[in-house]
Amino acid sequence: QVQLVESGGGLVQTGGSLTLSCAASGRTPSVMGWFRQAPGKERDIVASISYSGQSIWYVDSVKGRFTISRDNAKNTVYLQMNSLNVEDTAVYYCNVAHGIQYPWGQGTQVTVSS
Repeated sequence: QVQLVESGGGLVQTGGSLTLSCAASGRTPSVMGWFRQAPGKERDIVASISYSGQSIWYVDSVKGRFTISRDNAKNTVYLQMNSLNVEDTAVYYCNVAHGIQYPWGQGTQVTVSS
């Protein structure tokens, strides 16, 4: 069973940047996604990337600010986040974007202060 470990979160001011990493314990041939869950809200997907990296999708609220990428040799998916705002505050997770998913990791907390 593939295990997912997210890292790279932290506390930043509005306008700041962070890069999140998601290391998988094994190969992840699926479309992978980054999700986030704010307090009191559901977990929603914000970006996804195909195995080849040629097909990428973003939710409108992060377009132009977030960049998803992956290094299949390292079984790692990244999320570069720029121009962060307080609405981006959440716990961020990675997982298969659609269909059967791996067990969820612990996530990484991103807190943006005004």
